[in-house]
Amino acid sequence: MRRALETAGRRPERATTDGHDAYPRAIREELGSEVEHRCSLYLNNRTEQDHRGIKQRYYPMRGFGAFGSAACFCSAFEELRSYLRWRSRMGETMSLADQRQLHRARLEELMRMLMAA
Repeated sequence: MRRALETAGRRPERATTDGHDAYPRAIREELGSEVEHRCSLYLNNRTEQDHRGIKQRYYPMRGFGAFGSAACFCSAFEELRSYLRWRSRMGETMSLADQRQLHRARLEELMRMLMAA
């Protein structure tokens, strides 16, 4: 909570967490008792779903074998994910077929770059 407060630069009006027992005390001590604490898996769903791809990778392996391998995978995964993801603008829509075509084109370009290296 301390680092989140330093990063944001101001106290939030409310904090949404997944309901872990440690959060109420941390919020009260670091953010103050006037900050509303909400416990919901769904209100912060976007944040929770952000690391879904990494979860899908390490669940079958029962976790990464070593911290170094986790760090290596996460850095490569995030770079590739950022490269391939579709970037949206306010009010802009794109069909799934167009998104798939864009993804394939970017993947083909990436493969050409890797083969040339």
